[in-house]
Amino acid sequence: MKYLTFAFWLVLAAAPAAFAVEPDEMLADPALEARAREISRDLRCVVCQNQNIDTSNAGVARDLRLLVRERLTAGDSDTEVIDFVTARYGDYVLLRPPFAPRTYALWLAPVGLVLIAVAIGAVVLARSRRLVGGTALTEAEESEVARLLAPPHTEDPS
Repeated sequence: MKYLTFAFWLVLAAAPAAFAVEPDEMLADPALEARAREISRDLRCVVCQNQNIDTSNAGVARDLRLLVRERLTAGDSDTEVIDFVTARYGDYVLLRPPFAPRTYALWLAPVGLVLIAVAIGAVVLARSRRLVGGTALTEAEESEVARLLAPPHTEDPS
């Protein structure tokens, strides 16, 4: 058991080393590198399933990371870098696309689905309340229910 615990902690400690940014990609200026990492976290890898380019091992993601760093060292602002990448790859590359007419469905679909679920829940609840109400039992029915629910009478033979 000690070995399993040790192996678990070893894997957990080594996990940050598995991030995709290679040492040869990193910029010498820590401020620029921090900006590049922040931008890379907001850009989607175009060949991966919903993974940002900062953590993707794909070749295209590496190329995009290098492009981001190249643009930053050329003096572009964060917005200019994102606009440049978006101009080449479209809004698909953004993990948080803008709220625009072409993305209304993307942003409003979850709200619509929640509203539909609430409406269905309200209808089900209203129907179940209607089913609970009914006519009262007659005295004969009440006495029959009481007789059926009463504990059985056992006579003591002693």
